[in-house]
Amino acid sequence: MSKDSTKSSPGKIIQINEEQIKDHLGQMVRGTVEETLNAMLEQEAQQLICAERYERTEGRKDTRAGHYNRGLETRAGKVNLKIPKLRQLTFETAIIERYKRREASVEEALIEMYLAGVSVRRVEDITEALWGTKVSSGTVSNLNKKIYGTIEQWRNRPIKGSYAFIYVDGISLKRSWAGEVLNISVLVCIGVNAEGCREILGVAEGAREDKESWRAFLRYLKQRGLSGVELIISDKSLGLVEVVGEFYPKAQWQRCVVHFYRNVFTVTPKGRRKEVAAMLKAIHAQEDRSAARQKAADVVKKLEKMRLGKAAGIVRDGIEETLSYMNFPREFWRRIRTNNPLERIMREIRRRTRVVGNFPDGESALMLVAARLRHIASTKWSTKLYLNMKRMTEIDSEVA
Repeated sequence: MSKDSTKSSPGKIIQINEEQIKDHLGQMVRGTVEETLNAMLEQEAQQLICAERYERTEGRKDTRAGHYNRGLETRAGKVNLKIPKLRQLTFETAIIERYKRREASVEEALIEMYLAGVSVRRVEDITEALWGTKVSSGTVSNLNKKIYGTIEQWRNRPIKGSYAFIYVDGISLKRSWAGEVLNISVLVCIGVNAEGCREILGVAEGAREDKESWRAFLRYLKQRGLSGVELIISDKSLGLVEVVGEFYPKAQWQRCVVHFYRNVFTVTPKGRRKEVAAMLKAIHAQEDRSAARQKAADVVKKLEKMRLGKAAGIVRDGIEETLSYMNFPREFWRRIRTNNPLERIMREIRRRTRVVGNFPDGESALMLVAARLRHIASTKWSTKLYLNMKRMTEIDSEVA
């Protein structure tokens, strides 16, 4: 055999179109599934009327009236079912019941995927891989609207019991309206109940994190029954601080220590921040409020000597707002002096909303945030002991 003939032989190899083969096999499988299911439907109809097609017997209970078509998604793809119609009896097939259960389970799976943080495009790909049919983004949106009522009911449920410590914060999102992209805020509150576990207490839309938005949010919590509040932990939102007394006059306000540090760092040279951070932490490491105040005064003097006058001013003016936690049991201090418990949740919400981008309206933004919070509330997060509230009872007994 010559070299030329050897070189030319690979060109004679038959090229197989794998896609055509897969498509052909898929059609064969779908055809078999469709034929089998329709035969089962026919058998069920015969058993129900006690007679075969066109059979005339004394025991016959009904006559046929044709059929109607119904699609069914299977692993092999979509098949067409011919559902028998009867003139008097109701034809209820086990196949259709299984179809309804499967349809419901598919809807639940789609919603859970979407609310768990899976993007709409990814949901489409997953459904195609699992069920052989790609579910459109419009279908996913319609399915999510089905649970809006359930979410709204959960969002407005009565708040029962006492919550000594509550954490509040807001998240800014984007919405498209009349060709413009506008900011909206979603306000969130979590609390520690009498058993020492955390709960999602409320979530509502606010135009902005301003005075009126916070007033409406606190009214929403109050009207639903939030009571027993002794300490409110948050960042320094002037609107919130101004209206807290209207609804919870006996509650103290704790400015988040971490946010306070960040505010100081904004006027501190980058090369001096570690040193300043150590000084600030020393304030909140003191044994009581009196010692913390004295330490703060020393820090202010030191910052002034370092020619960090603006940083010194922030510490001087704001340190008292960060020491409210010291009025409560020492065991609680680490967990009630910052807004970290809620900050972690807000980061999770931010991760989910970033996938969506711009919301079509405020309701969709609120519903997605509320749905995510509802999901978090159903996890172990809400059953873990966060604070030993027996210490509060013990202190109240000692004071009495």
